[in-house]
Amino acid sequence: MSQFWKPTFTRSSIDVQILSYLQYAQVCARAVRNSLKEEARVVAIRRDEQGLKYAKWEAGKQGELKNTVGNRTTA
Repeated sequence: MSQFWKPTFTRSSIDVQILSYLQYAQVCARAVRNSLKEEARVVAIRRDEQGLKYAKWEAGKQGELKNTVGNRTTA
């Protein structure tokens, strides 16, 4: 009967089950953002968006600067 209450996890199975710190921080941040009032929530969600700007260089000159947000590319 004692085998049912004793921990039987190995080190590798514990590593798989535990969230990484970054995943944990993302879950906590999402919970905090969702608990805010509407005005503050909109600001926090907008701040959470990540973007990337890039430009193609040709012959030593920078081309048009483009923004990417998520998977969308906008000029």
